[in-house]
Amino acid sequence: MIAAAGLPIYIHAPKFYVDEYGVSLVTLGVVLFGLRLLDVVQDPAFGWLAEKTRAHRRFGVTVAALVLALSMIGLFAIPPLLPPLWWFALTLTGLFSAFSFLTIAFYAQGVAKAATLPGGHLRLASWREAGALVGISLAAIAPTLLGYVIARPFAGFALGFALFVLLASFAMRQQWTAAATGADASPLTVLADPTARRFLALALVNSAPVAVTATLFPFFVESRIGAANLSGPLLLLFFITAALTAPLWGRIAAHFGQRNTLLAGMVLAIIAFAFALTLRTGDVLAFAAISAASGAALAADMVLLPALFARQLAAHKGGEAMGFGLWSFASKLTLAFAALVLFPVLGAYGFTSGSANSAQALHALTLLYAGLPCALKLAAIALVVRTPMQEEPRCSSESRPA
Repeated sequence: MIAAAGLPIYIHAPKFYVDEYGVSLVTLGVVLFGLRLLDVVQDPAFGWLAEKTRAHRRFGVTVAALVLALSMIGLFAIPPLLPPLWWFALTLTGLFSAFSFLTIAFYAQGVAKAATLPGGHLRLASWREAGALVGISLAAIAPTLLGYVIARPFAGFALGFALFVLLASFAMRQQWTAAATGADASPLTVLADPTARRFLALALVNSAPVAVTATLFPFFVESRIGAANLSGPLLLLFFITAALTAPLWGRIAAHFGQRNTLLAGMVLAIIAFAFALTLRTGDVLAFAAISAASGAALAADMVLLPALFARQLAAHKGGEAMGFGLWSFASKLTLAFAALVLFPVLGAYGFTSGSANSAQALHALTLLYAGLPCALKLAAIALVVRTPMQEEPRCSSESRPA
């Protein structure tokens, strides 16, 4: 449920307001930068709040879930009660704030839960991220499928999501338990650990390629590939491949080591981005193959990096919510700058969504969508090599995880 809310924040909502209400790309880019900067800045505060209120976590999660559902309805199902840009900013703020708090609380709870599971953090992360990717896949395809049966598919999506929130919150109600020991909620508790600082730097750099591709995906499919009507299915293919491969990455890591497996996933991402540089209009099948490969690479990042970071936090006995608040802060910082930089650069080259574009504009779009992530992923690989990592014990062929 939480992950299903993330996709509209980063992919659906900006294009919806561009197409539905005529908001300009440049103006939207500036507003998104401000909103995402707020999103980034408040994550450590939410980490502090989740740490301080851990004894009442169930109540905090219930309030956040309610805000999440109402914000989604306001964003997509209700005609703007203010000028569209202001309404976009207001509802999106409620949506990403609730999303952030729920994500931090969920990951912090997982640190304690992993101690009770065979396979520990790696096993928990494998299935947690697989479940998240299923939620993302449902959110990716739902508006497209609803478009065949109702006139306002995004309104239907928002109302269906609100029902999903109620069901998920009820199913999870017994899982929110306070940790046995209290911890200092200050960011300094986490930042005092040099290895944790390395992980946070890695989260910052490694999230940048995802920020770039998530921001530009619908525009690349529409204008470079020439398949706007296939944007939903291609996005679904990306996330379904990630969901299917998430448990597989966990099994591979259990046998070959988490660092080695993480590096393999990053190399796969670079190969996929490099092939995307060669695409031209009509290369739908080639882009589908690239989407599947990059989805599998994303799954490796989603499973292995949080599991390694959670193990590092567990070794220091506390501060899980604060740690994942800072982790979310580092990861989202790139999204803020993606909104500020990418849209104005495209506008400077004359790119216009939904219209015919010059060869120069399409070339700029391709370089930003595929070339920039290659360079960023190489920097992330260098950080992985230099970061000390406490890994789960490897499994022998005779003792595979249940």
